[in-house]
Amino acid sequence: MCMGLPMCITERRGTPAGHAWAHGRGESRLVNTALVGDCAPGEWVLVFLDSAQERLSPERAAEIDATLDLVAAAMQGHELTNTEAAFVLPSAMDAAQLAALTGQTP
Repeated sequence: MCMGLPMCITERRGTPAGHAWAHGRGESRLVNTALVGDCAPGEWVLVFLDSAQERLSPERAAEIDATLDLVAAAMQGHELTNTEAAFVLPSAMDAAQLAALTGQTP
């Protein structure tokens, strides 16, 4: 399974072209930005296998980060007593909200 990590661009790189340093989830990586174009420091991207696949708003990056925290806690066997997320989970959405999330009409 491949999971995307929200990462914040910290530094543009001239060499190799189309790359930038990004930091997220406790690590820094050199990521390929060819699919999203040049990124400025402070911009958020979703990174799969060291390649930025999508630009993110800071709010969306925080949502993904919070979800990954919940998954990590569950995988470590922690009993989740407070599973209130800071956003509406798809499982709690009605049909119209879910359709809007996926770009469909209800």
